[in-house]
Amino acid sequence: MPVTGPPAGRGELSLLDVLDRLLAGGVVIAGDLTLRIADVDLVRIDLHALLGSVGGTVPAPWEPCEPCDGPGRDGGAP
Repeated sequence: MPVTGPPAGRGELSLLDVLDRLLAGGVVIAGDLTLRIADVDLVRIDLHALLGSVGGTVPAPWEPCEPCDGPGRDGGAP
Protein backbone atom coordinates (compact mmCIF):
# COMPACT_ATOMS: atom_id res chain seq x y z
CA MET A 1 0.00 0.00 0.00
CA PRO A 2 1.64 3.27 -1.06
CA VAL A 3 1.91 5.96 1.56
CA THR A 4 2.03 9.59 0.53
CA GLY A 5 3.15 12.49 2.62
CA PRO A 6 6.34 13.97 3.98
CA PRO A 7 9.34 11.65 4.22
CA ALA A 8 10.30 10.33 7.64
CA GLY A 9 12.41 12.75 9.62
CA ARG A 10 11.04 15.83 7.84
CA GLY A 11 7.93 17.45 9.24
CA GLU A 12 5.61 16.27 11.97
CA LEU A 13 2.89 13.68 11.71
CA SER A 14 -0.08 14.21 14.01
CA LEU A 15 -2.31 11.50 15.44
CA LEU A 16 -5.12 12.69 13.18
CA ASP A 17 -2.93 12.18 10.09
CA VAL A 18 -2.03 8.66 11.22
CA LEU A 19 -5.69 7.76 11.85
CA ASP A 20 -6.69 9.23 8.49
CA ARG A 21 -4.12 7.09 6.68
CA LEU A 22 -5.06 3.94 8.58
CA LEU A 23 -8.80 4.35 8.04
CA ALA A 24 -8.38 5.28 4.37
CA GLY A 25 -6.90 1.86 3.63
CA GLY A 26 -8.51 -0.04 6.48
CA VAL A 27 -6.95 -1.66 9.51
CA VAL A 28 -7.51 -4.95 11.32
CA ILE A 29 -7.16 -5.08 15.10
CA ALA A 30 -6.82 -8.44 16.83
CA GLY A 31 -5.96 -9.25 20.41
CA ASP A 32 -6.46 -11.64 23.30
CA LEU A 33 -6.77 -10.82 26.98
CA THR A 34 -6.80 -13.47 29.69
CA LEU A 35 -7.29 -12.84 33.42
CA ARG A 36 -5.56 -15.67 35.25
CA ILE A 37 -5.13 -16.28 38.99
CA ALA A 38 -3.07 -19.23 40.27
CA ASP A 39 -2.87 -20.75 36.77
CA VAL A 40 -6.68 -20.76 36.46
CA ASP A 41 -8.17 -18.82 33.56
CA LEU A 42 -11.03 -16.74 34.95
CA VAL A 43 -11.84 -14.41 32.05
CA ARG A 44 -10.83 -14.56 28.40
CA ILE A 45 -11.60 -11.83 25.88
CA ASP A 46 -10.87 -12.18 22.16
CA LEU A 47 -11.04 -9.06 20.02
CA HIS A 48 -11.17 -9.04 16.23
CA ALA A 49 -12.18 -5.78 14.56
CA LEU A 50 -12.00 -4.36 11.06
CA LEU A 51 -12.00 -0.58 10.81
CA GLY A 52 -12.27 1.43 7.63
CA SER A 53 -13.77 4.60 6.25
CA VAL A 54 -16.83 4.77 4.06
CA GLY A 55 -16.65 7.20 1.15
CA GLY A 56 -19.40 9.53 0.02
CA THR A 57 -19.98 7.42 -3.09
CA VAL A 58 -21.38 4.49 -1.11
CA PRO A 59 -25.19 4.61 -1.31
CA ALA A 60 -27.25 4.58 1.87
CA PRO A 61 -28.97 1.23 2.59
CA TRP A 62 -32.33 2.97 3.13
CA GLU A 63 -34.54 5.28 1.09
CA PRO A 64 -34.65 8.97 2.00
CA CYS A 65 -37.54 9.83 4.30
CA GLU A 66 -40.14 12.18 2.86
CA PRO A 67 -41.96 14.45 5.30
CA CYS A 68 -45.69 13.85 5.61
CA ASP A 69 -48.51 16.16 6.65
CA GLY A 70 -50.14 13.90 9.22
CA PRO A 71 -50.00 10.56 10.98
CA GLY A 72 -51.04 8.56 7.87
CA ARG A 73 -49.34 8.51 4.46
CA ASP A 74 -52.31 10.32 2.89
CA GLY A 75 -52.18 13.05 5.55
CA GLY A 76 -55.53 12.08 7.04
CA ALA A 77 -56.49 10.25 10.19
CA PRO A 78 -55.01 6.77 10.71
